Amino acid sequence: MRVYKFGGASISDASGVINLAEIVKTQFFFTGILVISAMGKTTNALEEIVSEYCGGRDYVPGLEKIKQNHLSVAGELFPENKNGMRRISRFFEELKEFLAEEHKNRDYNFLYDQVVSVGERVSSSMVSIYLEEEGYKNKWLDVRNFIKTDSTYREGVVDWSRTEEEIKKLAGDTLYVTQGFLGSDKNDFTVTLGREGSDYTAAIFSSVLNAKEATIWKDVPGVMTGDPKKFSDPEVLPYISYEEALEMAYYGASVIHEKTLQPLKQKNIPLYVKSFSEPEKQGTKISDSDKSKKKTMYILKENQILLRLKTRDFSFVTEESINTLFSVLAREKMRVHLMQSSAISFVVCIEDKYGNIENTINILEKIFSVEVIKSVSLLTVRDGATKDVGNLFPGGRVLLEQVFRDVRQIVYRNFV
Repeated sequence: MRVYKFGGASISDASGVINLAEIVKTQFFFTGILVISAMGKTTNALEEIVSEYCGGRDYVPGLEKIKQNHLSVAGELFPENKNGMRRISRFFEELKEFLAEEHKNRDYNFLYDQVVSVGERVSSSMVSIYLEEEGYKNKWLDVRNFIKTDSTYREGVVDWSRTEEEIKKLAGDTLYVTQGFLGSDKNDFTVTLGREGSDYTAAIFSSVLNAKEATIWKDVPGVMTGDPKKFSDPEVLPYISYEEALEMAYYGASVIHEKTLQPLKQKNIPLYVKSFSEPEKQGTKISDSDKSKKKTMYILKENQILLRLKTRDFSFVTEESINTLFSVLAREKMRVHLMQSSAISFVVCIEDKYGNIENTINILEKIFSVEVIKSVSLLTVRDGATKDVGNLFPGGRVLLEQVFRDVRQIVYRNFV
């Protein structure tokens, strides 16, 4: 059993789906699990639909545009398959019917998951239909019937017992096409698994089915020493250990999410990261064996927020006040990437994934004196010389710097 995951960039148009089918053919992937993300920027577009809907604006033109984009791609892939075209169209009609039922008073995160999940369901259906057209027998699965979660919308916690019970019903001699990113709660409402949730989906199936290996097909040639969109001449790492990959994820590298790695490590299932545009290349193997030499790593997290907090009565920052701070950050789903304390102040660099920063600040200002600096960047340099790296952010102002062993972290703000 093998598990393949294809991200949105790999199927952003008809040629991407055709390329996916070619990879399936050349890799002899005729049994196993294909996990599919939403096409291209569909998730972002559906997020805008949620915002328009909750804001009382006209969301229908935007939704129609998303629908027509998908029908256009489907028309290139299987123009003569009228049932297939109706199937694609039906997903959007069902979403329109759902939104017409006036859910505006429902929780935003609940609405988000019900709407945004359409992207994966449509794209995986298109892939399944096209593979059938090309002679690759497969079965489309609604992943929500297999990955069961609690009701933490947008960040679902997997119920492993129920999930294993359902996934183990799958046959080992079939090619299944399913969705990443999605699950469902005990009431059968859709629950998404958080950002990078499609990779996590692949890891869940791999773990439960004791897969031989899992492969994530991306728009990069593997795990690299830096994001090629942000750094010049990064190198591909042919081998890294689970531990090294977890360290990179902890510091904010976006290639592999930490949730993806944990179930794979527990079962010692190797994870391959390969390029969908150059599938013949080796890529990166993540496993217990680390054959690679240490390389200097550059990890850049942009659009971060720096909070400087002081006690209002000029007293020391105590364990109790720190506990209060982190309780608030956890409740508001703020991701902490760096922290530093002194006797009367505490500085923390956070990521606001869910747009909760204003509420967070309002709560903290009742306890602390708070200074907020938005739109900062966090640069982490690992396994490299900790000498001057200022050329990486010309014109920027360093706001915070921290060095621990072979890791240097710098929070800065660009003015150019």
